[in-house]
This record gives sequence, C-alpha cells and structure tokens, in this order.
Amino acid sequence: ATRTKSADVERADSGIGQMPARKWRNRVSETLSSLQAWEAHRPCTDCGERDLPVETDVQNCNKRRADLCEKCRKRRTERKESVLEFVNTEASYGEDLRIIKEEFYLPMQAAGLLSQEQLLGIFSNIQELIDLNENFLEVLQEEIDQAFDQGDEDLMTVCIGEIFLEFVNMLPAFQTYCLQQSSSVNMLNALEKEKELLRIFLNVSQNDNTALRRMNLRSFLMAPLQRVTKYPLLLSRIIKATTEYHPDHGSLREAKSRIESHLEHINMKTKQEGNTWTLRSFRQDSKKKREVINIEMRETALKTVGWLREETRFVMEGSLQLAQPPDGQWVKKGSKTLKFQNMQVLLLVNMKRVSESSLESAEPGPVKDAVLVLIRDKNNGKFHLLREPLRLSNCIVSTDPDCDDTFELIEIRREAFVFRDSDRARTHHWFRQIRRYSRELGSWKKRRNALPNIMISTPHTRP
Repeated sequence: ATRTKSADVERADSGIGQMPARKWRNRVSETLSSLQAWEAHRPCTDCGERDLPVETDVQNCNKRRADLCEKCRKRRTERKESVLEFVNTEASYGEDLRIIKEEFYLPMQAAGLLSQEQLLGIFSNIQELIDLNENFLEVLQEEIDQAFDQGDEDLMTVCIGEIFLEFVNMLPAFQTYCLQQSSSVNMLNALEKEKELLRIFLNVSQNDNTALRRMNLRSFLMAPLQRVTKYPLLLSRIIKATTEYHPDHGSLREAKSRIESHLEHINMKTKQEGNTWTLRSFRQDSKKKREVINIEMRETALKTVGWLREETRFVMEGSLQLAQPPDGQWVKKGSKTLKFQNMQVLLLVNMKRVSESSLESAEPGPVKDAVLVLIRDKNNGKFHLLREPLRLSNCIVSTDPDCDDTFELIEIRREAFVFRDSDRARTHHWFRQIRRYSRELGSWKKRRNALPNIMISTPHTRP
C-alpha cells in the first residue's frame, strides 16, 4: 500500500532545485535579448551590410525582402524588371517573325506572286529564326513561371545567362540572315518595281491589315537585325543589377562577350563581301578580336568535316608548332633539329546526342568521331587548310621521356607529325586530350605509349 501511494505522487518541481532553475531562466532571458539585438542589426542577405531599416509592417517582417538593405531592394527590383524586359521583348520579336511568315510569306506564296526561289531570296532563313525563337522563349517562360510558383517574386532563381549560353547556336542563324539582308532588300525593291500585283499587295497590307501596325514589309524584315544587336544591351542591364555572388553573374558576362564577338564577326564578313551597311559597332579589344578569329576558324573546320553544329564540340583550339620529321633520327638528335612552323589547330569531337531535342540540357552521348583540323595562318584575309583533317581513330599518339616538350602523332600508314606549344604544360594538355580520343575511337586492340616513329605492322583487329 505504501508503494502504491508513493507511485501516485507527481513531482511538481523541476528536479534541479530553485536556485539553478532561476539561473537557467535568467540565461534564457539574456539569450532572447541577444537574439533580438542581432535581429535589429541583422546583415543584408545580398551585400552583408547591417543596420537595416526597421520594418513597421508586421506582415512584411516575415517576408524575405525584409532581410535586404534599401540598396539591395532597389537592385533586385531593377534586376527583375531587366529580366522581364528580356523575356517580353523576345516575345515581341517572335510576334514580328510570325507576322512576316503569316501575313507576307504565306499569302505571297499561295497567290503565286513570287517563285519559291524569289521568296527564299527575300525571306532567307526566316523559318529557322522562328523555330529558334519559339524554343528559346519557351525555356525562358518556363523559368519565369517556375520562379513565381516557388515564391521567388524577385526572379533571383532565373538565370538568363545560362539559358542564353544553352541556345548560343542560334547566333549563326542570325549571321546567315544578316549577311543576306542587303541582297534581300535589293531583290524586293527590284521585284516591287517589276510586278504590279506585288506592289498592290504590299500597299494594301500596310494600309488595311491592322496586324501590321501600318508598317511595311521592309520594317519587319529588319526585326532579326534589331534583335541580335539589342542582346548586348539587355544583358548589360541584367549584369548591372546582378551581384557578383549570384550564380548567373559569370554566365551573363560570357553570354555578352559571345554575342559581341559574333556581331564583330558579322561586321567583318559584311565588309569582306562589299556591303555598305554594317551592324552597330562595338568596342574592339584584343580578346574580342581573338574570339572573332576563333569563330571564323570554327566555321572553316565545320564546313570541312561536314558535321551538324549541334553535335560538334570544340575541345581545344589554338596555336601549335608543327614539324614533319623525315626519318626517325630526330629522336636521338632532339627536337632542335626539326623545322617547326606555326599552325592553328582545332580538336573537334562529334558527340551523339542522347536526346534529339535541343531544349534538353542532358549530357552528350558517346563520341562518334574526333579529328584534328590544321589551319595555316591567314593569307589574303582567309584561312586555308594545311591538309585534310586527321581522324584520331586512325592515329597513334605518343611521347618520349627524352623529348618531353613535344609529342608525336602518327597517322597509320601515312604521315607523322610532331607538335609542341610554347608552354610545356599546355603541350602536355594537348597530348592528353588527343591521346584520350585516339584511344576511345581507335580500332587497335592494344595501345602503347611507345617511342615515336616505331613501325607497327602487326595486323589489327577490333576489340
């Protein structure tokens, strides 16, 4: 009975005594005071500055924007406006492209006002630009919608730079259109004077078709040129309103550099073809000039190998010194006995895409082919190939410890080449990259890091 009564008694105290409990409550009170003091001077989540303005609205205190200083609040607002401007103007540009097709191209085609060749001469690759705009705009709009769905009212999770770099292959399409613009306008002017029905159709469309906003066909044909030249300005606005710690900051700068380099390249090609008009000029510096040269070399290489642009990856590119040894004695005498010449070298890899959709950022599939393209330095303003591309599936790449500043590439049953870079570390990097794809694609059962110029005459079989 005694045990039962004692078991039914519940303790009312804390079990640690009155004095320790009082000290514990005092410490909790001090901690809360410290937290409140820190909250009053909490750092801005963007820039880290303290002494934020006191938020009087209780509801706003619970919002994420209450953790920002006034400067960062304004910057986020500017960034949101710049991002929305980029997307909205892309949508407006797409509307103009669809007007070109639906209000001009298709009616003129259906009425037989112009032949298919004449339509192609005036409208160029307008369908390609329409497809690219639709895909680009779809991804942009999905990013905006997803940000709003996740409660990101400032659109801080939207990375315009990364998306632009994913669609950087749309720039050559702009180049094709821009380079044909002069001849397109000249053809339209000549046909309008020659064909009365065409002239009547264009006048009626401009005056009576409300979708055209009283603009003529020539104004709409300028839309792609205006759009591609506006990209640097739009990206600059976003960069200005994006803090350096934002994950998209680097991509935005790279995207701006890429588009400016392409515009410089279009200007250069326009002048070479003798056209009087050019795109808006940009500040030229050595980096942009190098990028323009790289674009021109890539175009030459792509045209040579005949691969699809979206399946081609440029692994390495740059200047290398090349020599062709007449015999194997150079190994004993050293590379100083060789006569080197400067050469532009591009390592191209043909990747099979896992998905045919260009919208998906999936990892590329297996390597189908890899080549080295050897280009001579410019002569009369143009690049020229040294020889046909070297297919790495038919090559053996090797190095020798006694000549660690060079490496040799042997094309089976044909020629041998010795390469080197002015920087030894970069020479080794070139060697590792070329050897990697040579081993992946080669049909030889065994690969060895043998001495250069060893004759391999054993029959080869597929592994």
